[in-house]
Amino acid sequence: MFASLPSALREHGLNADVRTLLLIQKASIKGLCKTLGDVYAILRAAVVKDPKELGPFTKAFYQYFLQIDFAPGDTLLDAILRSETFKKWREDNLDRFGDDLDVDELVDTFLSEVHLTSYDIKEILDGQEIWNNDSGDVEDEDGLDTDGESRLSKLEQMADYSGLSLEELLERMREVMKQQKGKHQGGSHWIGTGGISPYGHGGAAKDGIRVGGTGGGKMARMILNDRKYFPVDRDRTINDDNIDAALSALNGVMEETAETKLDLPKTIKDGIKRGGLFLPELEHHQHKKLQVLLLIDNGGYSMDPFVRMVQQLFRKMKTRFAHDMETYYFHNTIYDRVYTDAARRKSLPLKSLLDKDPAYRVFIVGDASMAPYELSKSSMDTYRKMSAQFSRIAWLNPEKEKYWHYVFSIQVIRQLIPMYQLSPKGIEEAVREMNRKSI
Repeated sequence: MFASLPSALREHGLNADVRTLLLIQKASIKGLCKTLGDVYAILRAAVVKDPKELGPFTKAFYQYFLQIDFAPGDTLLDAILRSETFKKWREDNLDRFGDDLDVDELVDTFLSEVHLTSYDIKEILDGQEIWNNDSGDVEDEDGLDTDGESRLSKLEQMADYSGLSLEELLERMREVMKQQKGKHQGGSHWIGTGGISPYGHGGAAKDGIRVGGTGGGKMARMILNDRKYFPVDRDRTINDDNIDAALSALNGVMEETAETKLDLPKTIKDGIKRGGLFLPELEHHQHKKLQVLLLIDNGGYSMDPFVRMVQQLFRKMKTRFAHDMETYYFHNTIYDRVYTDAARRKSLPLKSLLDKDPAYRVFIVGDASMAPYELSKSSMDTYRKMSAQFSRIAWLNPEKEKYWHYVFSIQVIRQLIPMYQLSPKGIEEAVREMNRKSI
């Protein structure tokens, strides 16, 4: 366990060896290492002998356990914000915090959860007892746990399932999956977020099974990231229950580009070894890039239920990947301009949109239902020009596909722009078709 930890600590000038590992092992056997915060506290007591060593120790700990790397001149805030661990944690907690917290508050909350110790939790419940009082055939009546609130947010309770075998947990989870109909938060039974259930993520369950999420507490015995473990209806228009499945479908639009750079340190080092014969040593870097244009019809009552979900879906996508995404708005159909604000007060000429890189993926979201006079020659010319400029373009329609043939404007637009239902399955089909096309 943590075999490379002593060398990682020594790289920061700290005194650590195999005895450090033995200490962690003994603490685990005695049940003292229940959270990542416990590991930090035990290691700090063993390794830090001088107050000056606390900074290097914390830096080494974050690098080793959280993959937070520090560039020269980085502050702690800079390093955390740049790390994939924090980005994934923020994405997983988007519904929990929304836009209410600023960056400093988010980082403080993240660090508080990283350093959560058994002492902070105050009460550790017996997972065996919870298990014995539960069963796998409970009916999912309303898609919500009875307590309805994430117990982790109170930081008061944790359930310890270390007394149960992995086979028992997996078997019970399969039974629960058969009954589960929707999303759950809090509680001790369902596959969901928060709470003390032995399966899910974002909760406080030692030696449980993590399904999705980033696992900030590092307490899970097994990790299952396959989306099939969340019972969702992939054919249904996106909602709170299946938005993660829709996000998973959107992830398929990633592209990679290769870049070759001169590895100067290696060139010098190998050149000295050759007795002064310096040959260029090259290193290859893979860069992920993504360019997205999102155009949302937010001008009518029929679209009101879907605008928030679409914004949340693509916002989650943007927090997961550093990429170029621009959002614009329109009412019913697009003529010679779009709008940069949701109130549609600041317009952008269509020409500015058409001058963008053809590599952009374009998603137009709207019900495409309009009066015949709205679908004018100007509007149809707009869609033709957009299709000509952007080969990777898709119209996502929240209306069920079986109703499309009743609406004249939908039939016309489908001839100009490929149309898919605004559902996880529809988004996956759109992305698959986009990936097949070249620019």
